[in-house]
Amino acid sequence: MAKNESEPENRYIKKDDKKQIVKITKMIAPSLEERGLTQKDVMQKAQKVKNDEFYTRYEDVVRELDMYPKSIWKNKVVFCNCDDAVNSSDRNTSAFALYFLRNFNVFGLKKLICTHYAGNIDLLNQEQKGYIFTKYGFNEIDKKKEYPNNYTGSFDDPLSLKILHEEADIVCTNPPFSRSIDYWRTMIESGKKFLIVSNIAIVLTVSYVHYFKNNKAWAGYNDVDWFLSPKRELTRASGYWFTNLPIINRPKYRQLKIMPLKDIPEKYKRNDDSKMLLVDKGYIPSDYKKPFAVSTRPILNGLLEKGYMLIEDKEYYPYINGKKCFARVLVKIM
Repeated sequence: MAKNESEPENRYIKKDDKKQIVKITKMIAPSLEERGLTQKDVMQKAQKVKNDEFYTRYEDVVRELDMYPKSIWKNKVVFCNCDDAVNSSDRNTSAFALYFLRNFNVFGLKKLICTHYAGNIDLLNQEQKGYIFTKYGFNEIDKKKEYPNNYTGSFDDPLSLKILHEEADIVCTNPPFSRSIDYWRTMIESGKKFLIVSNIAIVLTVSYVHYFKNNKAWAGYNDVDWFLSPKRELTRASGYWFTNLPIINRPKYRQLKIMPLKDIPEKYKRNDDSKMLLVDKGYIPSDYKKPFAVSTRPILNGLLEKGYMLIEDKEYYPYINGKKCFARVLVKIM
């Protein structure tokens, strides 16, 4: 759990009883010119960054996080442990950090911690070193940026893990897709609340299915179809929000067409070569007692919250006329 912070050197509190005006000051960062860089230099370096380094757009963060009650953040320490840079420019600041900084007082956050992974490319000549950005307290106006010795900024760096286990209440970030398996394992084992972006297909993937089967995680509210590349260009990728925070009145429930098997149109139900029932287009049998196979979308739309359960910790590949089809998962009525 988060520990009680008392750091007077970083705290400024007005002492009069009048209404307080809280001013968030911008952190001063060197300009490209001061770093000896041009925009062309940055773009050339960005081309060397891994293809899975996608940055979440601010509008997607707002669309998802605004779905949750503000009360869940009150007096909490929010940890963005796979964050991008926090900069004097909003354009160059992580969408997650920007969202929580703009809503810090509205939410009544206790603390915001963002760890930045330096990676293999020193994109902005900020040294090959990870940093920790921290915003303390409701009334504070200053922030700090620390570069601990030998700190990489990676989510599994010992210092990042220490913050996760000893300080964080809720983790909110977009972990790199290439390290998703390790990241999910770290988060689930921590027991912390989280709200993260991952590939939309993980609900059908053997490395993750058991988390959904054992009610350790479930889908959030929204898809994330577009990301920003390191060059700030729109990049298409199939992402989705996942969480272990309560979902209230999921709007996508109405996309589930739960009805007796006989009422499901014939073209949306069929048996594969092993006689397993397959259903499509959101149709779900309400009276079928045997296991049946569904695709990604019903799980994302909240099927497991409607009296159905996953029955295996792996994906299921149907065969029709001897031809292997796209992966599904097996579910049944509880």
